[in-house]
Amino acid sequence: MATILTTRTGRRRSIAYTVLLVVTLLLMAFSSNPLVRDLQGGIGFAFRPIQGALDGVASSIASVATAVAEIDRLRLDNAALRSETDRLRIESALNDAIRRENEQLTALLQLRAGFEHETVAALVTFRESSPFRRVIGLDKGTEDGISVGDVVIAAGGALAGRVTQVGDHSATVVLLTDGTSTVIGQLVSTAATGQVVGQLGGVLVMSEIDSAERIDLGVEVVTAGIELGGGVRSPYPRGLLIGQIIDVRRDANSVVQTAYLQPGASLDRLEYVLVITDYEGGLPPLEEQPIDCTPIDEGEDPGTLPEGEQPCLGPAPSP
Repeated sequence: MATILTTRTGRRRSIAYTVLLVVTLLLMAFSSNPLVRDLQGGIGFAFRPIQGALDGVASSIASVATAVAEIDRLRLDNAALRSETDRLRIESALNDAIRRENEQLTALLQLRAGFEHETVAALVTFRESSPFRRVIGLDKGTEDGISVGDVVIAAGGALAGRVTQVGDHSATVVLLTDGTSTVIGQLVSTAATGQVVGQLGGVLVMSEIDSAERIDLGVEVVTAGIELGGGVRSPYPRGLLIGQIIDVRRDANSVVQTAYLQPGASLDRLEYVLVITDYEGGLPPLEEQPIDCTPIDEGEDPGTLPEGEQPCLGPAPSP
């Protein structure tokens, strides 16, 4: 039975092969006929515009697909570039902030190294720049040796203000540009003095300057540090930079003149400051205060001072 099936299968394959061979030979003979070739050429010529249109459509479709793929690739590239640009911008801003902070801290450390007073470095934690107040807050307080009345300076030794409130780990400073701030300033060029007062806008006003004094623009003004009679000291040490003269107003009928100063430091942009902790302004300590040596009655001898009392102290000389 298996032999019969095998014989039938082989016969079918032989017949199929013979048929395909005959068909192939007939098609070859048919296609070599000149009439058939002419007919093929005519049909090809007739359908050539349609084929060209189909080729154009196919080419357009391929171009659109390529363009869409290219746009999508460019979109992804742009997103990656934008992300990289944002990262670099953030890193650049951080680097600029770190560099600025390092420069400020370096300047303060250099100032402290050559400064004659004891100081504490502090970070500015807040600022109030309203139309009525110019105040900053610090991150140091009594635990660091800061007390009310301490003088605050910025980089370069420029006067910034004074401490008005203090806590264990915080302090409030009224800036030099605040309307309540007053300091006696001295012209570096002539040693003439005047009263420097803060005002809105950040410009300082130096008044009560002798009209006979010549005041040039750009001249620096520093704290006078004048000691008053009775041993009373200036609230500010001598020689701290207050600012530079930017304008002068003279009145021919007045015995005084007024100057306008640009502060020596950018007080609205302070980030780090130094607080002077060892300067005692105002009244001296009780044991150093002078006593009244004037007799009760004219001509009366004050007699011998009781044991432990200080002798009379005369007024401190003016600089």
